[in-house]
Amino acid sequence: MADYVIAIDQGTTSSRAIIFDKKGSIVSTGQKEHEQIFPKPGWVEHDPLEIWRNVQEVIGIALATADLTRHDIAAVGITNQRETAVVWDRTTGKPVYNAIVWQDTRTQSIVDRLAQDGGVERFKPIVGLPLATYFSGTKIVWILENVEGAREKAEAGDLMFGTTDSWVLWNLTGGTDGGVHATDVTNASRTLFMDLETLEWRDDILETFGVPRSMMPEIRSSSEVYGAAESSSLLRETPIAGILGDQQAATFGQAAFQTGESKNTYGTGNFLIFNTGEEIVHSKNGLLTTVGYKLGDQPTHYALEGSIAVTGSLIQWLRDQLGIISSAPEVEKLATTVEDNGGVYFVPAFSGLYAPYWRPDARGAIVGLTRYANKGHIARAALEAVAFQTRDVIDAVNADAGVDLTELKVDGGMVANDALMQFQADVLGVPVVRPVVAETTALGAAYAAGLAVGFWAGLDDLAANWQEDRRWESSMDDAERDRQLRLWRKAVEKSMDWVDDDVK
Repeated sequence: MADYVIAIDQGTTSSRAIIFDKKGSIVSTGQKEHEQIFPKPGWVEHDPLEIWRNVQEVIGIALATADLTRHDIAAVGITNQRETAVVWDRTTGKPVYNAIVWQDTRTQSIVDRLAQDGGVERFKPIVGLPLATYFSGTKIVWILENVEGAREKAEAGDLMFGTTDSWVLWNLTGGTDGGVHATDVTNASRTLFMDLETLEWRDDILETFGVPRSMMPEIRSSSEVYGAAESSSLLRETPIAGILGDQQAATFGQAAFQTGESKNTYGTGNFLIFNTGEEIVHSKNGLLTTVGYKLGDQPTHYALEGSIAVTGSLIQWLRDQLGIISSAPEVEKLATTVEDNGGVYFVPAFSGLYAPYWRPDARGAIVGLTRYANKGHIARAALEAVAFQTRDVIDAVNADAGVDLTELKVDGGMVANDALMQFQADVLGVPVVRPVVAETTALGAAYAAGLAVGFWAGLDDLAANWQEDRRWESSMDDAERDRQLRLWRKAVEKSMDWVDDDVK
């Protein structure tokens, strides 16, 4: 009998395969980073072929580490960086261009062009999203308009589009030899093309963007059998049975199944999701309306989301671009060499500002510098920026929901940083709670897959697996919190209105 489920977590900086048991505990992990490609300022790319090679490798590592084979695996779940766009040739299986990553800002001119008729919220009542470089729809347009021969191939029906879940699924199920071209409702809801009510591609919006319908994957639920791994795979004949975009997967892994429940994931960026149940709620405070999950034929669950572009990747920037740390965990040690931020505030608007501001004209800014400031203050300001940005998003959630969040469930790589979690509780004024299994993104994908094949009986089984690991209580007084927030918001204002027509 198969006693385990494997999740493929195709993330922004790495691909992982994690094997879980019935209690939702991690059995083994395989992980491999892929190259971050920066051809020009604001451009971020990945090599889809490298990603697929890494996915195959990490599956092997996870199986070998646990001394398991495909016969031990009941199902495969996939979770992924949601808005990163891959366009490939359906005949050769080769990408026509690198994957354009969700952080990439090159499509701003396309956004501006589309917004001339109706503004940036032109399609928001239908798709839940403003026009922004963040989403995958404008990235497809850029490829069709800038890659030689792409438009002609697309019009002839020879090109396929997918976010990285679709790319992995298609390759895992056979690629050019019968690969399944599909995505789930959560990823489809991040393209700018899916009608939130019907869960179908909108032909009129696709036509407005100039994207042929033939490129688009089939939209399926988040928990069903899409196909089986092909014969050359280490997982051959194992059903692929769950797909959730990474933030929705983390919400599912946190067992936030009910209306009013939420989580905040600290990864490359930060993403807070607030479950609105079966109701589509349109934000008045800069949040996105998105699909939370859909299990087979059951009703769709929706969510409000606050998306922050740069959090964990800011620490990566300190390591790779500035060189003031040699590994990401060192940032906490460096930050604690100083008692406070020394008046330094860091607004990491490398890709503009996402929620709740949506200011593509913003750029990164470090303010409040004096001769007193040192690299410890910069490290501390970087960590604090993660917490301040989260506070901005939670203020928006509270305003939209009409009730204040009473505690914040957290997950992702950065929640291992105790100093950050304490400051997060301080600046929010509410408890911050970390679960025993912090890898909730992969866990959520595993849960979706396991539900589809009967490995878990239902949501009650999953909720019973959730356990609290640690809780941080706020220790900052109200006056100090208000002072810090006032200075942070002044810093945010300084980052805005930076990009002029002649600024790259």
